[in-house]
Amino acid sequence: MAGFRTLADVKVSGRTVLVRVDLNVPMQEGEITDSTRINRVVDSLRDISAAGAKVVVMSHFGRPKGKPQAAMSLKPLQKALADAKSLRGIDVGFVEDCIGPDVEKAIKSLRYGHILLLENLRFHPGEEANDPSFAAKLADLGDIYVNDAFSCAHRAHASITGIAEHLPAVAGPLMQQEIDALSKALEKPKRPVMAVIGGAKISTKLELLGNLIEKVDVMILGGGMANTFLAAQGTPIGKSLCEHEMLDTAKEIRAKAEAANCEILLPIDGAIAKEFKEGIDPITAPVEMIPDDGMMLDIGPISAEMFEDRLAECRTLLWNGPLGAFELEPFDGGTTELAIAAAEMTKEGRLLSVAGGGDTVAALANAGVIGQFSYISTAGGAFLEWLEGKELPGVAVLRQS
Repeated sequence: MAGFRTLADVKVSGRTVLVRVDLNVPMQEGEITDSTRINRVVDSLRDISAAGAKVVVMSHFGRPKGKPQAAMSLKPLQKALADAKSLRGIDVGFVEDCIGPDVEKAIKSLRYGHILLLENLRFHPGEEANDPSFAAKLADLGDIYVNDAFSCAHRAHASITGIAEHLPAVAGPLMQQEIDALSKALEKPKRPVMAVIGGAKISTKLELLGNLIEKVDVMILGGGMANTFLAAQGTPIGKSLCEHEMLDTAKEIRAKAEAANCEILLPIDGAIAKEFKEGIDPITAPVEMIPDDGMMLDIGPISAEMFEDRLAECRTLLWNGPLGAFELEPFDGGTTELAIAAAEMTKEGRLLSVAGGGDTVAALANAGVIGQFSYISTAGGAFLEWLEGKELPGVAVLRQS
């Protein structure tokens, strides 16, 4: 991976390796409800363990605001890691702090090849404040720092940037995969490049749109933001979700896209209903015929076919945001249809497909195509900031290191 050192570049045998991961998983009443982030990190931990290192795992959980809170302890994650198939036969210990004498003692007694999980980093205010003293105390615990938490790379926190100023710092396998996938899709892509951008509001994705229209050839807009663009061109949209105060902005974005030779595609028909609730049987109509009391809640079949035809001409796809209100059937139809088409093209080797963002991952899971895209990022904010063209602090510090 250009510009970075990785685990392949350092000797970890007989050393203490501090591994920053993201174990900020959804939990209810102490039970983990989604193990995706755990499942993605365990292979990295196993490999470092197998190389003969002491593996010290660091993560945050929730927003405890710099104070210990029992409900945000990482203790439940100890069992989840220990039970992981990849880590069977490896002891996974836990210590009730992330700095201090108890932690130092636990690391000293940790056997090589085994794992120690530290308590929530954010129980200390120095983590989010990127306090140099706190970062130095973390660094004192080990010999090598591995950042395997791309999803946290947009945060200039002590365990992300501060610690890398004190130790040899390398990118972990997940960090490496994420940056490689995004670089292939955004920096040196095979063309034509398509971006699918959905979601409710333009206002939350202004920087993303501004950056991508300079880099992609075709941009499909869906969800509520498509309604704002339709309204900006004079199409009546009834009661559809729309940012009426952003109409001039939508016109400006279209003008900039045209100047950059980026074609913006909007829905030409939609699934329309008078209310958004389960069991509704929507009508399908051209966007020009949305009634005053109607809402467009998904793209229609003609739009879906048009989008698929354009996708078939492309070689790279970036996807962020659903095309409709996918949470309720049948308003998930447009997103699902395009997602399946993208998955099939990927399987055939005709498309590099990269997707990310919370709603996007949920929508693609709903479509049954998780695992069928080239890469699906669970990084959320970091993924969005990368698409916006921003340098992420956690990535920048690895380049420097």
